[in-house]
Amino acid sequence: MSSTERCPDLERFERGRLDPAALTHREHVRIGFEMLRRYEFLDGAVRYSRALRRLCGRAGRPEKFHQTVTVAFLSLIAERLAARAYPDFASFAAVNPDLLDPGALARWYSPRRLASRAARDAFLLPDLR
Repeated sequence: MSSTERCPDLERFERGRLDPAALTHREHVRIGFEMLRRYEFLDGAVRYSRALRRLCGRAGRPEKFHQTVTVAFLSLIAERLAARAYPDFASFAAVNPDLLDPGALARWYSPRRLASRAARDAFLLPDLR
């Protein structure tokens, strides 16, 4: 799929029309991948964060939104996209299985930092490594 082709899940995500219960970690990464193939990093991060906040609110769980986790994973996805071209998400996932682990950020963030209110509300830089 080229970056200009439609991605219905991405469109539904941005409109707040995806079922929040269907958003597994893998789906978050997949939608982040699709978002960052279409938009520059900063624009993609803002769009993704906005849409995810909306979905968390719609699910009645606004406290589930976590800005640091969101931006950190998007940063890792963007870094991998900058290093190599991927024709689709399946090929991206095959080469980057570490990103499919929800605990992947433990290499850079302590549990205490990620559990902080500040990390939920704003992007915090890593405190490890």
